[in-house]
Amino acid sequence: MRAVVLPAANEKLVVVDDHPAAGTGREGGEIIDVTACGVCHSDIHVVDGDFPSPLPIVMGHEVTGVHPEMGPVMVYAPWGCGNCQQCSDGEEMICANATEAGLFTDGGYSEQMWVKDRRYLAPLGDIDPIAAAPLACGGLTAYRAVRHGLDILQNVGERGRALVIGAGGLGQYAISYLRLMSDAHVIALDLAEDKRGQAIQIGAHEAIGPDDELAPCDVVLDFIGADVTLATASANVARKGTVIVIGLAGGTTPFGLTSVPPEARFMSSFWGTRSEMDDLLALARREPSIVRFVETLPLSEAQTAHDRLRSGQFTSRLVLLP
Repeated sequence: MRAVVLPAANEKLVVVDDHPAAGTGREGGEIIDVTACGVCHSDIHVVDGDFPSPLPIVMGHEVTGVHPEMGPVMVYAPWGCGNCQQCSDGEEMICANATEAGLFTDGGYSEQMWVKDRRYLAPLGDIDPIAAAPLACGGLTAYRAVRHGLDILQNVGERGRALVIGAGGLGQYAISYLRLMSDAHVIALDLAEDKRGQAIQIGAHEAIGPDDELAPCDVVLDFIGADVTLATASANVARKGTVIVIGLAGGTTPFGLTSVPPEARFMSSFWGTRSEMDDLLALARREPSIVRFVETLPLSEAQTAHDRLRSGQFTSRLVLLP
């Protein structure tokens, strides 16, 4: 089968026309025909060697496909060990021994994909499988992050304020969810004027730059996670508010009794649960607007997609088609 392989860290992707069939050498599991695979910034981290991914590897974790019995499906990529407390709680994405497809085992940059268990396949129904592919990671990650802040926003009601730092792909999903799931005043913060404009089109009440004045916010979602964005989050979270860090930029911020507003909370948020994927797809059926326009490229142009992602030469999520 055709697949795109990362042979080693910091090398170019290679198109392999005669890659071993999906599932070769494995017992059990399920095989799907891949319909589409989103290209995510986490893929860039794999190429850069930021994760301890076993190489060579077929990348891709935002996968939709067709199962011979279930029909159109979306792949839930964080596969837990099944034996720890996190797995028992349904939170496999934070299992210490999880194996994420596309990051630590072969994923969806291919014509077919092996999936560990049928329970990791979510039925898509009539949702567009190509446009929906980025929901499997980008959309789901933003969904869980927003849900972490909903109790606070619901408690404060219409006077609630939510700040989204980083109005790129994940941030735009978060803006949509906040507008659909809360009464909060939603503010987007981004360096780029075009992204601020997109945030307004999606539904943000305000879109500001880093030097604009900002009143305290009850929930701050940082989709960058750099030192400077965490400093912004810490400086602008309200008393008893929550800062939720999603971005992988590796930043830190001082935390202590007098260094942050009284009773402000800081937490991280990782991916999403299998049940949250079902909830997200149900929301997509009710509110098709969250399934955004995507730009498609053939699988053979995976390296082009990566190059464009690195350089910022894209206006929507990039999706590979086998």
